[in-house]
Amino acid sequence: MKDLSLYRNIGIFAHVDAGKTTTTERILKLTGKIHKLGEVHEGESTTDFMEQEAERGITIQSAAVTCEWNGHRLNVIDTPGHVDFTVEVYRSLKVLDGGIGVFCGSGGVEPQSETNWRYANDSKVSRLIFVNKLDRIGADFLRVTAQVKKVLGANPLIMTLPIGREDSFSGVVDLLSNKAYIWDETGQPENYTVADVPADMVDEVEMYREQLIETAVEMDDDVMMAYMEGETPSIEDIKRCIRKGTLELAFFPTYCGSAFKNKGMQLLLDAVVDYLPSPTEVNPQPLTDEEGAPTGKYALVSADEPLRALAFKIMDDRFGALTFVRIYSGVLKKGDTILNSFTGKTERIGRMCEMQADERNELASAQAGDIIAIVGMKNVQTGHTLCDQDHPCTLEAMVFPEPVISISVTPKDKGSTEKMGIAIGKMVAEDPTFRVETDEDSGETILKGMGELHLDIKVDILKRTYGVELQVGQPQVAYRETITQKVEDSYTHKKQSGGSGQYGKIDYVMEPGEPNSGFTFTSSVVGGNVPKEYFPAIEKGFKSMMEAGPLAGFPVLDVAINLFDGGYHAVDSSAIAFEIAAKGAFRQTMPKAGAQLLEPVMKVDVFSPEDNVGDVIGDLNRRRGMISGQEPSSGGVRIKADVPLSEMFGYISSLRTMTSGRGQFSMEFSHYSACPTNIADEVIAKEKEKKAAKAK
Repeated sequence: MKDLSLYRNIGIFAHVDAGKTTTTERILKLTGKIHKLGEVHEGESTTDFMEQEAERGITIQSAAVTCEWNGHRLNVIDTPGHVDFTVEVYRSLKVLDGGIGVFCGSGGVEPQSETNWRYANDSKVSRLIFVNKLDRIGADFLRVTAQVKKVLGANPLIMTLPIGREDSFSGVVDLLSNKAYIWDETGQPENYTVADVPADMVDEVEMYREQLIETAVEMDDDVMMAYMEGETPSIEDIKRCIRKGTLELAFFPTYCGSAFKNKGMQLLLDAVVDYLPSPTEVNPQPLTDEEGAPTGKYALVSADEPLRALAFKIMDDRFGALTFVRIYSGVLKKGDTILNSFTGKTERIGRMCEMQADERNELASAQAGDIIAIVGMKNVQTGHTLCDQDHPCTLEAMVFPEPVISISVTPKDKGSTEKMGIAIGKMVAEDPTFRVETDEDSGETILKGMGELHLDIKVDILKRTYGVELQVGQPQVAYRETITQKVEDSYTHKKQSGGSGQYGKIDYVMEPGEPNSGFTFTSSVVGGNVPKEYFPAIEKGFKSMMEAGPLAGFPVLDVAINLFDGGYHAVDSSAIAFEIAAKGAFRQTMPKAGAQLLEPVMKVDVFSPEDNVGDVIGDLNRRRGMISGQEPSSGGVRIKADVPLSEMFGYISSLRTMTSGRGQFSMEFSHYSACPTNIADEVIAKEKEKKAAKAK
């Protein structure tokens, strides 16, 4: 059996362009996995192997690679930085034990870094911080660490300090060993010398070293008491304390360097081994029942336990469907038959492999702690639990955000229709935030996603990977409906037409629910006027009507219904009669309850050069944006605002025009908010026109 204490399952995550993929590339070079470095800007990096990734210089899907450092096995996942693909970060963090948050030395803590940091907090993942690109103009290591404290509310534990700034950045001082690591100008990672701390940095190094030791010893009472009595702790004791604090998320060891110039990477890799947890050191995954409620049991990380594994990603490549799996406990062998606890069906394991980006190394077996890919599984989807047939269990499920934007697509020719159906089926399995519907009236296919770029990439993949030429409609916003008033009402469903009839009477209160509560149903019926066995049917009837509201047929949000009385007939009442009564009641009461249209509002973060800030803010105001803050950033200002999604289409071209190409922005879904009456009237009128046109 493999020694799990020598395993490190880590993810690398950051904002777009902070240097995640370059950092991954350098790790692979240093660990001997690759011999020629591929650069992102040349479209040749190992982990960005999709055509679209190479062209755009961004990461779209997470990629897994395995390498070794100091006798430890590192499973590394490089994740995307763009907000439209955060699902890749979320599901990677769900199965990883540790992470490296990469921050740009000049950009600092950017919007997507905040989102990813929040996901990592939710998943309680131990992290290192790597402040990258210190050779860039405007790079400032200490400013970035101050931002980490202020913006992320995290406690960075400074482990290295940069030698020189911007163009003159030549290496780092390791505070623990009190030594300077200086690289030459060849750009080769192994060409460095270890020297004494430069004379002009001695005082600064002493101050930060003292801070480091003081923070670390707080994790061990005995070491702290000895330190307070004047005893200097040993390097081993300090490392042990840092490891404990990192695992408990008390602080985050913070390193600096330049991945592109190969400076500072060895110390970062040493830190992965020294401070990030092995699979046995993280809290075990909770097990749930079929409804998703915790059972109080856990998947203990051990090869001796029954098999428990989570499928966290599906990928279709030239050899067939790959299911990426994190094994939490037990051993998995080629030829084993395992149970998918979600579907209740068994599957036989054919080929298993260790992934090296898009290359594969075949495996005969894998065990707890491993991240592997299984070839050709039939009915497995993201978030499904794979387990031992004799010990069925369910691991905590993944929750994915709802899409906020849609486009209609139609194939340009008849031959492409079938091809498109097969291709979209594969793409939906790969990406849980990508949804597809068919408009029953027009026959159009509707693609739904997290943003314009998300859908743009999907259409591009359909065209190039699957050869499907499409006509693409205008982007559409995912509006919702809700109610604003409390209404007490009554509804009777009665049908007598010979034979047995139908009868169901319900008295109920419909009122606005708590934000994000969806639909809630309660009953306060006393005296048996409506028998309890009909409650589920009444709830089902109301709930089924939430899919289409009375204003324009959009899904309904946040409605609470309380059933307080009613009536039934000993012969004619049935579950179906009460379900029909609930549906009629919903139709009757929704218009009385002040039905209102809601629109998705996006959290927008815009970087603007200082000269253009006035124009950018004026433009956001014209787009009905609410400015929530401004922060000076290196070379400009970051403006934060909440803006309706419907006003943000094509924003990038306006921003580039206003800022002479220097502006950048990112946005993510924030919340649903009431739509102004004039805009709501327009949207409702358009939907009615569409329905009228289809009816003809």
